[in-house]
Amino acid sequence: MTQKPSLPGLGSVRPRAVSVDTEITVRRGHLPGLEELPLLIEPERPGVDLATWVRRDRATLDRELADTGGILFRGFNVEGPEAFQKAVEALGGEALEYKERSSPRSEVSGRVYTSTDYPPDQPIFLHNENSYAHRWPSRIFFYCEVEPGEGGATPIADVRRVYRRIPEAIRSTFEERGILYRRNFSDLVGLSWRTVFQSDSREEVERYATAAGYQIEWLDGDRLRTERRAPAVLRHPQTGELIWFNHGTFFHLSTLPETVREGLQALFPLEDLPNHTYYGDGGEIEAATMDALREAYRAETVSFPWRRGDVLMLDNMLVAHGREPFQGPRRILTAMTEPIAAAELPEAPQ
Repeated sequence: MTQKPSLPGLGSVRPRAVSVDTEITVRRGHLPGLEELPLLIEPERPGVDLATWVRRDRATLDRELADTGGILFRGFNVEGPEAFQKAVEALGGEALEYKERSSPRSEVSGRVYTSTDYPPDQPIFLHNENSYAHRWPSRIFFYCEVEPGEGGATPIADVRRVYRRIPEAIRSTFEERGILYRRNFSDLVGLSWRTVFQSDSREEVERYATAAGYQIEWLDGDRLRTERRAPAVLRHPQTGELIWFNHGTFFHLSTLPETVREGLQALFPLEDLPNHTYYGDGGEIEAATMDALREAYRAETVSFPWRRGDVLMLDNMLVAHGREPFQGPRRILTAMTEPIAAAELPEAPQ
């Protein structure tokens, strides 16, 4: 993948030693071939506890995250899920429970989860975590506990760049019409409504969904259908920049691998698919438009091989993430912090 033109203010970032105290210094730079995203921070000596160091330089890290969208901490002493959670809390506050789920995950420790339990031979397209929901995490973290045997990178893309790369006519259409998410929950395929909403009570789910702006419909066979209309473009709460922040591409049937797509089409009519997206007024999104959206993501995607102990912090509103297929061992954990909702954001195009 080729390097993209630099964002204003980022081109001058160069490796340098930064003194935190008389005992700890770190280097700031970038991975080979990746001059912007992610920012790479490494300690000058081994054995530095990430959570301890972060607390001494948190304000600087917050500014750097808003600039770059992602920071890779490499070479710090992060041994296991508990140490990862401590680092997460130092970097972003209390970890969040994974609600309004869209992918299967297993809880590992506290509110640390496996990154996804999808089959390893399937790619996962880029997305901003929970951008289909009424609230989402501002920050998402990944931790490499076991390096992938082959493949298994976590590709990332700056959605400020994705927004600018999408043809203006397509952007304008989505800014005017928005996006409609239709989801069907059952025990047959995908996640059940109990798993998604973390509740066994229909009444509790109805209260939550209504407050979150969903239209819901209970169907036969203990199935639940939800619909939610949302904007496709938002403004970032710190920088004010326009961002392509939605699950429109990720949830669309045409984005799935061919074998998965054909299997679902054999099982369900369009309205009963586990996930699918439309324009906000219910109109079908054209095939050529979906192709253009996927190409915009791909053109802005960068990736790097994981190393054991890596911690990747992303501004979830600035940077989308995915997963490459892999073979052999791989264990990447995740945690999320700092929830935010669209109502709390600056006004974006409508």
